[in-house]
Amino acid sequence: AMLHWISVLSKGELKAIQRGLDAMAQEIRAGRFKWKLALEDVHMNLEAELTRRVPAGAKLHTGRSRNDQVALDLRLWLRDQIIDLAGEIRTLQTALVALGAKHNGVIIPGYTHLQRAQPVPLAHHLLAYVEMLERDYLRLLDCHTRVNVCPLGSGALAGSTLPLDRELVASLLGFVDAKGRPQLTQNSMDAVSDRDFAVEFCGVAALLAVHLSRLAEDLILWASSEFNFIKIADAYTTGSSLMPQKKNPDIAELVRGKSGRVIGNLVSLLTLLKGLPMTYNRDLQEDKERLFDTADTVRACVRLMAAMLDHTDVNAAACARAAADPALLATDLADYLVRKGMAFRQAHHVVGAVVALAEKAGRKLNELSLAELRSVEKGFGKDALKVFDLKRALAARKMVGSPGEKQVRKQLAKWRKLLR
Repeated sequence: AMLHWISVLSKGELKAIQRGLDAMAQEIRAGRFKWKLALEDVHMNLEAELTRRVPAGAKLHTGRSRNDQVALDLRLWLRDQIIDLAGEIRTLQTALVALGAKHNGVIIPGYTHLQRAQPVPLAHHLLAYVEMLERDYLRLLDCHTRVNVCPLGSGALAGSTLPLDRELVASLLGFVDAKGRPQLTQNSMDAVSDRDFAVEFCGVAALLAVHLSRLAEDLILWASSEFNFIKIADAYTTGSSLMPQKKNPDIAELVRGKSGRVIGNLVSLLTLLKGLPMTYNRDLQEDKERLFDTADTVRACVRLMAAMLDHTDVNAAACARAAADPALLATDLADYLVRKGMAFRQAHHVVGAVVALAEKAGRKLNELSLAELRSVEKGFGKDALKVFDLKRALAARKMVGSPGEKQVRKQLAKWRKLLR
């Protein structure tokens, strides 16, 4: 269309080329197009067959090189992948929010160093992953702005002496900003050799894969007999070939494993590029496998994780038993002393001594008497043991971002509205 616009093609030649390309496209979709290995690549195959059918096809390559064609095609393909992946991230976020909202009253221990630390609502834990995925989503959209730049017209490396209308081509192919302005590469040498956009996508995808891996690890732990917080539907697990009682969380484990593959693709692509001189080098054909595999892998992982969460049940009783451990509220006991004017470091030391006393006595913290608490610190009042009321402890957490009941409800409502 652009070549016709600048009078390189007549109207008749333009229509003949368009008809020829449409017919070839139908044959490709139907699997009837015969690719010839002797013609090296997709570009030469299409051009040769078009020229055989339509003499004007010989003009198709005017002002173009396979160098800027490859750069263009890669950007066109990646644009679509980004939009589709962004939508799939939204679906996963929706699944996490739905699971959290369904079990909003369920409390579990929060962990540091994989040791029980403080109580949190299950929904708050799941919303942490929603926040991670939101950053992935925003990074993906930001990456799209640098993918959505048209390199066509750069030729092999030095453009063309023909009056090519790059703006028209960019507009026709959708390389425009939010205001409809065409987005063009500004240096022909950079345009044909740039793969920063591919590296950036692989980097975003690698971090997304890490987040998926962390989520998978939590689900794997929670599904174990030791935790027993959740039950994953049979469709997303497998049995053991030897032990009939086992139900292995295979999908979660595979997602966790795939993260190494996606990270490896990023490192491979960076290594590929690090020693290349200007401009195009045949090494760059190796970028396709890494990029295609990354897109395929992360999209599959996101889709499967969302589906698995939609078919995951929560064992509220097991969660309640774990969250009932009064040791989870040891920090709250220190805060009690702080409110009475004690420095936190001193309060921390005092509660450490109380914990040691309980362990020595073979009892839980909330089973100690007021007299026993005062044997460690006279500042404990009659209300000290009220600290171990779990519902009251969570209600006291009112700050933005905290796991208090009101804040969690507010966050769930926010995400349900945003993801609607």
